[in-house]
Amino acid sequence: MRRTWAVARKELRQVVRDPLSLIMLIGLPAFMLVLYGYALNFDVRHIALAVQDRDHSVASRDLIAAFVNSTYFDVVATPAPGQDLEVLTERLQAKAILVIPEDFGADLGAGRAASVQLLLDGADATTATTILGYAGGLVAQANERLLRGSLSRMGITLEPGIAYEPRVWYNPELESTQFLVPGLIGFLLMLTAVLATALSVVREKERGTMEQLRVAPLRTWELILGKTLPYLAISYLAAIIILVAARLLFDVQVEGSSLALFVATLVYLFGALGLGVLISTIADTQALAFQISLISSMLPALLLSGFIFQIRSMPLFLQAITYLVPARYYLVILRGVILKGTTLEPYWDQFLALVVFAVVMVTLASVRLARKEQ
Repeated sequence: MRRTWAVARKELRQVVRDPLSLIMLIGLPAFMLVLYGYALNFDVRHIALAVQDRDHSVASRDLIAAFVNSTYFDVVATPAPGQDLEVLTERLQAKAILVIPEDFGADLGAGRAASVQLLLDGADATTATTILGYAGGLVAQANERLLRGSLSRMGITLEPGIAYEPRVWYNPELESTQFLVPGLIGFLLMLTAVLATALSVVREKERGTMEQLRVAPLRTWELILGKTLPYLAISYLAAIIILVAARLLFDVQVEGSSLALFVATLVYLFGALGLGVLISTIADTQALAFQISLISSMLPALLLSGFIFQIRSMPLFLQAITYLVPARYYLVILRGVILKGTTLEPYWDQFLALVVFAVVMVTLASVRLARKEQ
């Protein structure tokens, strides 16, 4: 281990002598967490709503008030009858348009069905689906109030039906940041760990110092361990900074076992660092190493891990590919420990997959590095 620590100290000195790289390794993940944490948000609130009220009755005003008071909709325009409504969506002035026809209040007062139209910009299908759900729920509530009022005036008491009482666990406010921020941690750790290791080893090649290390009395595993230990420590420091920033900025705190989080992160980082060393044995320039690192770490961790897109919604061939992405398993553990307050026990299969990934990456890196030395 003495030779391993010697290589580790040498690598750490090089990192300290390059403060810009050190700041990027530690500060960049926190900066990206803030950037992505605020930019990535699936919560649909304050939808720009235009209202064309052709009735101007008490009933129409009550319906508009129900939309506004829900906090989901903000009235941004009140186009007059006959005005071209499509212009509002084309110019992005409104996302939805509520059209209340004449005699709306009179029809309701006479016990007749009253029609209401919602025109919706469906260019963003996900947001449009959410808006339809909001609007449908609000209209259903308004119908229930009208029905109860009509029956009450007739002296009829509506019998109680199903008492629907939903209860949301782990994320009661249904904030998307609570789901996205743990995913960001896995994404950023994979990206920085792979990039840092790959570029550091390739930098040795470009400077000609890698040959000196190869002729030194070092075993392959000692060289790999010595090169990765400093970046393992730096990655852990970055992880701590990310967790602190997540707690302060997004109120995301670790509910479960800190030991489970530490162990899972250790195995995950070892696999990422092994992948970085493996890439360094393939690439001979930092530019090539950078490109391979992005393709092999950033894109899978971003697109195929379940970080943003649900894996079960993907085509079957892509679902099969996701089993090769370590971030898929780490995110399950991360969200379970941070949000659900669990330990590693419910996720032993996910943890085992991370162990296999780490062993395979370190083994492949050792074999290729040993061949390079021959």
